[in-house]
Amino acid sequence: MTVDNTFATPWLQRPLSLGADYVAHSTTKYLGGHSDVIGGAVIARSKEQLERVRFLQNARGAVPGPLDCYLVQRGVKTLALRMERHCSNAATLAELLQEHPHVKKVIYPGLPTHPGHAIARQQMRAFGGMLSFELRGGLEAARHFATSLRVFSLAESLGGVESLCCHPATMTHASIPREVREAHGINNGLLRLSAGLENIKDLQEDVLHALDAID
Repeated sequence: MTVDNTFATPWLQRPLSLGADYVAHSTTKYLGGHSDVIGGAVIARSKEQLERVRFLQNARGAVPGPLDCYLVQRGVKTLALRMERHCSNAATLAELLQEHPHVKKVIYPGLPTHPGHAIARQQMRAFGGMLSFELRGGLEAARHFATSLRVFSLAESLGGVESLCCHPATMTHASIPREVREAHGINNGLLRLSAGLENIKDLQEDVLHALDAID
């Protein structure tokens, strides 16, 4: 079994201790943490499993450069501190969004209403810095929200020190047929936030400002 642990990072969750055979990370995201490196990592449970990964890496040439490795190592030194702030900011924003009349649904494992809340609480140190929410007004509401943000940047990445907003239906998942997207819950009113390290009051004010722009 392979687990993509990019959103959680090793600081929040240890899949190998939970029975996984392989763990994958996009080091571009939280491990690097500063939006200035592209990379990935695979961790294996046993030496034999690791040899299979090494064979494929050698055959395909997926070898990072020295600077890439340095940037990820630099980021790992502050991972714990950064994740604490990412998590606290995301949790506060999730609670704020949950109470707003323009918001139909908030998707964040830290909320008791999330179907995976009990499992996340059992196996994670905290609930992460990523959250999604669905606006009642669909595509038009999502456009008004995204274009009215001043602190959040509209971008597809995540896990950096800066806060980002993504509209999956027209960005990351735009090439997927609409009926397929919607069958998986990716509708036109869905927005994804990567909570950065900014002051939480600035983020709250930015989100409320963008929600007011929907009216």
